[in-house]
Amino acid sequence: MDLYNSLYIGASGMKSQSDRLRTVSENLANADSTSNVPGGEPYRRKVLTFKNYFDRELGVEKVRVHKRGFDTSAFRKAYEPGHPAADNEGYVLYPNVNTMIEMVDMKEAQSSYEANLQSVSTAKNMLMQTINLLR
Repeated sequence: MDLYNSLYIGASGMKSQSDRLRTVSENLANADSTSNVPGGEPYRRKVLTFKNYFDRELGVEKVRVHKRGFDTSAFRKAYEPGHPAADNEGYVLYPNVNTMIEMVDMKEAQSSYEANLQSVSTAKNMLMQTINLLR
């Protein structure tokens, strides 16, 4: 495998994990938000799926975000009759965001990003050593 291809593969992994971190951050930022109207739906958790694709120009498999979607699990429900977003029965819907799951996703995305960064750094160092040998 060409060292330049290693750089591109690592960069595609970094881009994908960066998108994942951005999505997790958005989910965490909206974890306790409610609807603007009484009885309305709150923020719905966003999710990403990845897919390998073949880059014909480079002749290598790279990764990218395949789909951006929403988690269809049920919203959290709390009885708070005085809340402005409460429905007719006094229940408020909260986002289906579990902060513990989001924190684990964030840690996993961070680790994957760092692994891709390390592979890019290693490929770059090998290229630099090759250039130095040719001088």
